[in-house]
Order: sequence, then structure tokens, then C-alpha cells
Amino acid sequence: MTSDTHYPNAPITEAVIDIQVTTPVTVEALATMNAGDADYPTAEQLHAATGAMMFGPDKNATATASSQHIGYLYRSADGLHIYQSRANGYTFSRLARYPHWGEFSAEAHRLWDKYKAVTNPTAVTRVAVRYVNRIDIPLPLNSFSDYLRTAPHLSPDLPQGLSGYFMQLMLPLPDIKGDGIIIQTIIEPSRPDVVSVVLDIDVFRTLELPQGDSELWELLEQLRHEKNRVFEACITDEARRLFQ
Repeated sequence: MTSDTHYPNAPITEAVIDIQVTTPVTVEALATMNAGDADYPTAEQLHAATGAMMFGPDKNATATASSQHIGYLYRSADGLHIYQSRANGYTFSRLARYPHWGEFSAEAHRLWDKYKAVTNPTAVTRVAVRYVNRIDIPLPLNSFSDYLRTAPHLSPDLPQGLSGYFMQLMLPLPDIKGDGIIIQTIIEPSRPDVVSVVLDIDVFRTLELPQGDSELWELLEQLRHEKNRVFEACITDEARRLFQ
């Protein structure tokens, strides 16, 4: 399979484009970004929580917590599109059912232009493409390796059944001068006759980032192709048959 294989029943539950920036913008200015955009009628404040614990000479502990307003989250009328406008960056998400890259990236680009107009970023510091997949593997299941080429390997001296697992891998991706994070875990099954596995792939770059707009979106296209390559490398033909 190539990195551009199209699956009629792709297992994508969420697709994300994330661009982190340095910008002098205030939260008050961010509130103007969605003005006049009827496509995103629902707005929520975004807050970042911080906390600390201190131990005194008497060994008593005191804890402090605070919350900072960092931006806004907007939802489309149908709930399928979500974007975040933050003091440190911009994120656009599409929930299932995912259409195709052209439509997804076009809307992300439109909103990015609005974000830039309000924030006037001085530098792009991180660019990422992330896709969360839910793979429903039919029961009975002999081995996860029948469907997943990247999966936990159990010692033959241990029981071979798994009632749950969480695996996180970070790997360098030299072709894009970036890195990838693969998260894989079992979640509540969608129906009784399957095992549901999340395959979450985050491909990103933090060095030698383009600052021009056209170059930035060319990089996002490269990250998307690399994400597809990683996905194909993680699954077997048996899994591919599930998506046809």
C-alpha cells in the first residue's frame, strides 16, 4: 500500500492540524477572531491550569492551584469541526466522518488566515498533523499481530491474553526533519463482537520551520504524507480489509 491509499471506511475518528507560535496577542484580541463567522456559533473559553505543592520545615504540605484564560474554542453548527484560537497557537480538528485531506486542509487554512490576521505571529515554533484511529478488530482474536505490525510483544513465559494495554512510542523521522509519537491502547469496544484499539499518530516538526505561509502549508502536506506512511507501517493486510 502507498502512503496515499484511500479507504472507503477509514478508521479515523479525529484529524488535527496544530500550529504553535510566538505572538504578542492578548486574550482580549483573540475574542474578535470569530466575529461574523456563523459557521462556528458555539464558543467556549480555554483555560490552562497550573499547580504547585510546597513542603515546610514542619513537613506540612501546602498546595496551590491557578487557572489562566489562554483563548477560545469554537464548534461548528454540526459539531464536526472544532478550532482553538490560543495565545500560543492554533488548532483545527475534524471529527468522524473524515472527508478527505483537500477539504480538511482548506478549512484549516481559511481559519489559520483569520488567526494570523488577529495575532500577527512573530514565529512558528511547532507544526503537527495528528490522526486518531479506532480499529475494531473482530473476535475471536488469536493475536494482535494479525492486524497490527506495531503492537506489544509478550514473553512466551507469560499468559498470552491481554485485557488491556497502553503503549507510547516516540521515533525520529529524518525524512521530514521531525518526530512521530505513536500511542496505542485498548478502549471500550464499540460492540460485543470486537476489540477496539486506538492507533493515535502525531507527526510533528520543531526545527528549521518555514515562516512563510505557502512553505508552511507545503510542510503540512509533507507531514500528512509521513503520517500516512507511519499508519501503513503499523497495520497488516488483514487490518486493511476492515477499512474496505
